[in-house]
Amino acid sequence: MSSSTVITDIATLITNDPSLGDGSPLGLIRDAAVVIDGDRVAWTGESSKAPATDNRVDAGGRAALPGFVDSHSHLVFAGDRTEEFNARMSGRPYGAGGIRTTVAATRAASDAELEANLARHLAEALRQGTTTLETKSGYGLTTADEARALRLAARHTDEVTYLGAHIVAPEHADDPAGYVALVTGEMLDACAPYARWIDVFCERGAFDGDQARAILTAGRARGLHPRVHANQLSYGPGVQLAVEVDAASADHCTHLTDADVDALAGSRTVATLLPGAEFSTRAEWPDARRLLDAGVTVALSTDCNPGSSYTSSVPFCIALAVRDMGMTPDEAVWAATAGGAAALRRADIGRLTPGAYADLTLLDAPSHVHLAYRPGVPLVAGVWRRGVRAV
Repeated sequence: MSSSTVITDIATLITNDPSLGDGSPLGLIRDAAVVIDGDRVAWTGESSKAPATDNRVDAGGRAALPGFVDSHSHLVFAGDRTEEFNARMSGRPYGAGGIRTTVAATRAASDAELEANLARHLAEALRQGTTTLETKSGYGLTTADEARALRLAARHTDEVTYLGAHIVAPEHADDPAGYVALVTGEMLDACAPYARWIDVFCERGAFDGDQARAILTAGRARGLHPRVHANQLSYGPGVQLAVEVDAASADHCTHLTDADVDALAGSRTVATLLPGAEFSTRAEWPDARRLLDAGVTVALSTDCNPGSSYTSSVPFCIALAVRDMGMTPDEAVWAATAGGAAALRRADIGRLTPGAYADLTLLDAPSHVHLAYRPGVPLVAGVWRRGVRAV
């Protein structure tokens, strides 16, 4: 029999339900409490009205918000790319080719090494308030290595993405059509049982629009839902393709035409912005303000990977989005919680309302605004995941 716990004396509680509290998209309740029963939220409201429970936790006037939903990461890898980063910070531009360095290291690593690295990064993210984390393959690029990556990832998260189409595998450099055939055939057959999603890097130096469409169509036929790495390094067909195939998200969205913005605004496809990548490559920032003003649903994620965004910190990405991408603190926090849930087509996470999973982050601050106001400061004071205090 599950026990119930009330967390009281919450200075500000973000529910992400606009019918609650202040009526904003954040549904912010002041002097609040949350009741957890088993792995779910049972009640939210003002502290003075909280029902009796088995256990009681005093939040001490801290802010509480839903656990962050990091809907884009690449955590099954070996090695790092310190030298590449150092060279880039010394003046060398970023391109898709550096992925091959990680592919070589990942292929050479044992299952135990890959899984230990994955678990370490997941624990690191959890300590920073992330309670749901999507992760991809894409550093194996052979049937055996891609299937291995997804098998390992599926032990740790339900949100697993097949990204055999990250770049063309080195041994197929002179035969990209042959590699697309592999990705949509034998490799897909081996990987589909472990994944929920299929993704493709639609970009110069990776896969063009026709190749990407063929890959996503094949994945959808095997029950995998599309996501797209779209319009990161240049203008291209990625966003329009994402909308065409009803992808859950178009990720990066750095270089957008007005037609791209309009297509996103008229669709269910979430624009997932990844400011860690722009920070780590000194690239142009995505224009979140333009997307939000057009009515596009926006998510924020880390893109944690060893090459172009080696951060697992959603709070860091929130601060970047507020400082450099035109988002308000409220919008950035919504994007990193409810927005991430929308990018994973989930209604049971990213909010603190009855029936949702009890995934909650407590900040050592009275307001969520401190995530951007105090950048780089470890503000996470406690994390509950599925009703269990994990941090």
